[in-house]
Amino acid sequence: MDLWIPITIGAALAQTVRFMLQKQLKSTKLSTAGATFARFIYSAPLVAIGAIIYATTSGQGAPDIPNAFWGYAILGGTSQIIGTACVVALFAHRNFAVGITFKKTEVLLSALIGFVILGDLISGAALFAILLGLFGVLLLSDVPAMGGRFYQRIWNRGTALGLASGLAFGFSGNGYRGASLSLGAGDVFYRAIVTLAVVTAFQTAIMAIWLVWRERGEISRVLGAWRVASLVGLSSMAGSICWFTAFTLQTVAYVNALGQIELLFSLMVGAFVFGENVSKREWQGLLLLTGSIVLLVLVA
Repeated sequence: MDLWIPITIGAALAQTVRFMLQKQLKSTKLSTAGATFARFIYSAPLVAIGAIIYATTSGQGAPDIPNAFWGYAILGGTSQIIGTACVVALFAHRNFAVGITFKKTEVLLSALIGFVILGDLISGAALFAILLGLFGVLLLSDVPAMGGRFYQRIWNRGTALGLASGLAFGFSGNGYRGASLSLGAGDVFYRAIVTLAVVTAFQTAIMAIWLVWRERGEISRVLGAWRVASLVGLSSMAGSICWFTAFTLQTVAYVNALGQIELLFSLMVGAFVFGENVSKREWQGLLLLTGSIVLLVLVA
C-alpha cells in the first residue's frame, strides 16, 4: 500500500472531527469567522514548534524558500480560509453530512479548474463523471419543503455556500502542493511541515486582523472557548500535517478523491453525535456524487 493512502485516510478522519467541533462552536458560542479562526490560532504555534524540532533533529536546518513558494502558499492559505468559513456557515442551513458532501465537490471543481487554468483535457468518460456529480449536487440542493419550482428550490444560500467551499478548497489543495514542491530540498515530511508552518502563521495573522477590524471582542470569545477551540486546533494540526504530506506525495486529485471517505465519517458523526437523519433524496445525492468521484478517479 502506498504511504499516501493511510495518510489521506487519517487526514479525512481528523478533518471530520474538526468540522464536528467547529459546528459546536458555531451553534453555541462563536461567529462563523470566530469558529474559523479557532482552527488557526490554536494550531499555528504547535505546527511552528513541530517544524523547528523536526528541522533541527533531522539535520535539515532552515529552509531555502524560493519566490514561487509565496504565491502558492498565499493562494492556498487564503482559499482555505474562505472555504472553511463557507463550510462553517453552511452548517446553519443543512445537516452535517450534506454540508461535508457539498464541501467535497472540490474534487469535481478541481478538474474544471485544471481545464480552465492549465488547459488539462477532459475525456468523455471524465465529463460523464462530472455530469453525474452535478446531478448528485442538484439532489442535495433541492429542498422540496421550500415550495416553488425545482430550479428555485435548488438555488439557495446553502447551495451557494457549498459550491463556494468546494471551489475554494480546489484552489487551496493545488496551492499547497505547488508550495511544497517548490521547496525542492528536504524530505517529504520536512517540506510538508515547513509549508504548513508558514501557511498557518499567515492565516492566523490575516484572520486576527479581520476580527479586530470587523468583529471586536470575537478573539476574546475564541480564547474563552478554549476547551473546545483548543481541540479544534489539535485536530486541525493533525489533519493538516496529513493533508500536506499527502499532497507532497501524490497529486491533489487523487488525494482529494480518496478523501471522500470523509463522507462516511460525517454520516456517522451526523447520526451518532448530532442525531441527524439523512432523507432519501439526500441519500440519492450522496450516492451519485460519490459514484461520480470514484468514476473520475478510475478514468483520470
